[in-house]
Amino acid sequence: MDAPLDFEFEDPLLNSPVIVKKSKKVIGLDDLLTDHYQEKSKVIERESKRAKAKKKYDSDEDDFDKEALLSKQINECHNQMQELSGEAEIATWGVHVFGNQKRLPVLTLPELGSCSLLQSFMSSELNSLVELTTEKVETFLEGLLVNGWLSKLVNTRSYIEKSIAKWTFYLMLYSSKEELRASACDFWCNILSPRDKTEKLPIRIEWFPSYCELRSALKTYGFLFNYLSRTESIITNSGVRGPPKNIRAWIKFVAACCCVRSKRPVFSASEAEELVEVAVFLSSDRQLEGLLVLLDEFVQSVISYFTDEEWNISCEKIARSISCRSPRDLNCLQTVECISGVSTRGNHLRSAISYQILLNCFDNKASNEEEILSFLISINVKDRSCDLFQMYIYLVLTENWLLSNPMFELKPVIYEMWGVYLRNCSCQITSTDMRPYASKVRTKASYILFGTTNK
Repeated sequence: MDAPLDFEFEDPLLNSPVIVKKSKKVIGLDDLLTDHYQEKSKVIERESKRAKAKKKYDSDEDDFDKEALLSKQINECHNQMQELSGEAEIATWGVHVFGNQKRLPVLTLPELGSCSLLQSFMSSELNSLVELTTEKVETFLEGLLVNGWLSKLVNTRSYIEKSIAKWTFYLMLYSSKEELRASACDFWCNILSPRDKTEKLPIRIEWFPSYCELRSALKTYGFLFNYLSRTESIITNSGVRGPPKNIRAWIKFVAACCCVRSKRPVFSASEAEELVEVAVFLSSDRQLEGLLVLLDEFVQSVISYFTDEEWNISCEKIARSISCRSPRDLNCLQTVECISGVSTRGNHLRSAISYQILLNCFDNKASNEEEILSFLISINVKDRSCDLFQMYIYLVLTENWLLSNPMFELKPVIYEMWGVYLRNCSCQITSTDMRPYASKVRTKASYILFGTTNK
């Protein structure tokens, strides 16, 4: 009976909520600071989200920044490792002995079609099958050359006409077709290859190229005859950098010419001297590193071209000329070591060049063998300012100078001074010495000293 009626529930006055009085809270300074930092963190969070959203559109810039940061860290790590090791960058040998290549000449020999070899063929019954005409002469001869039939015809006739000799020679030196220049080179090498010890060549050659022809070809290839140093052989961007691929055929042909000295003297002594210099500097160009075996055979062929009387004079002249044009870095070691010591003349030339380079390195502070060794012994390798890279060059040059020349066995004082120098380099440089080239000098000297004391 005391429950409210239904309309009483619909009365807003009766259903208004009871207002509860809240107790007032006292806001302190700590609360104000807390609210301030909360608002500040929210602002920072909003800015961070905006920056991330913007980075989605600037992904390239982000990658660039990451790469720059990574590169910087790698460089810093490399510098720290280099400081810890104390080793300098290992230099490499290699000079540029070729400049800009000239345009290869185009061979035109109108007299080629009138040579007797072709005339005899055209008048034979075989021509009815081939139907050779003057327009097809060069194509026909190229086929004979590539297939080896031209060599067989020449050997059968024991005679080479001037037009055929010129045509094959210029194909060998200037043709842009690998098949033609290789076949022409084989053609000439087959003619010049010694078959026996007869005084004359078995084939009569109506025309033979002179040294001027070969020198002119090198100039066309861009060879720098006046080469002095790498700084003077800077190549311009215009033009084609030499050498062309024909240089391989050039080397083979000159080597073949040197092998027939007893049958047909091709070069004078002065020309052969220049060829030795050319061969040595070709071996110093890294562009021809793939031809080092061929160049080694070339050097041996040229130095064997001289008579004994010529060699005694020419060897010193070659050594002085090469030493004046060889840089005072690892390239001078390559200049010496590209000359194989398998022959007496090869050892003689290695020793002579090493001696002349040492004299030039000391700027006339030493004038003979004893003075050179006295100067080397006087160098204090313990001194932190001592250039051990130069000491390494001196060490290798002195090794080639003394050990490649058996004449010094007759001078005990030279070998005694050599032993003192080796002991200075091997004993005064400790294993904890972290200077650049310290370990190389110490190891090299120890190895040589061990080898000389056990002989």
